[in-house]
Amino acid sequence: MGKEAPIHLLIQKTMTSAPLRARSIGSNPTLIWGMTSDERLRRIATAQKMDFDGEGSGPALLVSADYVFEPAWLKFMAQRPGEVLTMGGVKVIGHTAGTASGDGFPEGLREVRVEDNRVFYNETLRKREDPVIERLDPGTVRSIERKTYFGAYKGVTDLLTKYLWPEWALVLTRIAARLHMTPNMVTGIGAILCVIATWLFWQGDYWAGMAAGLVFMVFDTVDGKLARCTITSSGWGHVFDHGIDLVHPPFWWWAWGVGLGAWGLALTNATFATVMIAIVGGYVVQRLIEGESIRRFAGMHIHVWEKLDSDFRLITARRNPNMVILFFATLLQRPDIGLIAVAVWTVLSCLFHAVRLVQAINRKARGIEIKSWLAV
Repeated sequence: MGKEAPIHLLIQKTMTSAPLRARSIGSNPTLIWGMTSDERLRRIATAQKMDFDGEGSGPALLVSADYVFEPAWLKFMAQRPGEVLTMGGVKVIGHTAGTASGDGFPEGLREVRVEDNRVFYNETLRKREDPVIERLDPGTVRSIERKTYFGAYKGVTDLLTKYLWPEWALVLTRIAARLHMTPNMVTGIGAILCVIATWLFWQGDYWAGMAAGLVFMVFDTVDGKLARCTITSSGWGHVFDHGIDLVHPPFWWWAWGVGLGAWGLALTNATFATVMIAIVGGYVVQRLIEGESIRRFAGMHIHVWEKLDSDFRLITARRNPNMVILFFATLLQRPDIGLIAVAVWTVLSCLFHAVRLVQAINRKARGIEIKSWLAV
């Protein structure tokens, strides 16, 4: 007879051949984002293709209902069979190989401390993060909601999204969660406001249009945060939200140009054509540059290559920074010059990103690894 395989290899084989399931240990009536910790665990497990409270033998993640955590921690422990995650010496998530009976954690699991594994790189949100994991009770709810909300923010984004309305969007996200609104409902309301803003710009009613646009832009933050905080992201929601984000900006700028006639500031046909080619063409080229970066560099966005790129993302010629230009130009009673300034800034931003892409391609050709500075 041949040698028997070591016990740790047998455990590994058993755990990879059976589906992983998540099971809650204990109960906790305290609600977080309008749901219990059990419901939150179920949603996280489902999103990560795990069974929830599945019966029978096989690998399982045992999770204390006294704690709430972000999805990264469940994914972290899914890769650690035979170990238990502890926080302050208390067991929170255990990865067991076989049937676990009783309402507790089995003995013999190797300890992994939260305190030693705090920093993760979230490629989707383009940032280093310290994902939330905390004891859940009525006194910690608001603090945890605040932390998970800001934890759902992209690390690299524009200046308005990062600095102007995070607190407004937090309030609206809490309200939406309490009302059991879905992210798609929020996106739908935002889409209506987006269309209204376009029509108002077309009429030259810029202040009302910017007001509708501002609410839409805040809602554009809320739907994503609501999806991440309530673990209700979906394929359709992603297409719906990002489809609107991708398509509407050129329509806004075109409508703005048409609306100049109501101010007696209509551009000549030649100037209008030049401005639109610069804005719309530059917008398309920037998106193509982003796509080429993702394709060439293992999914890395050009905005997170080096700190310079992340800093420039704050002001690059995308919708929100462009609206800042148009706001101040309208304040000075020259929305026409504002639109021309947007065209110039779009061309300059496009050139910046094109140069950065070429530099990255050249460095890779010389054998230098291209990766995000945030992942270091």
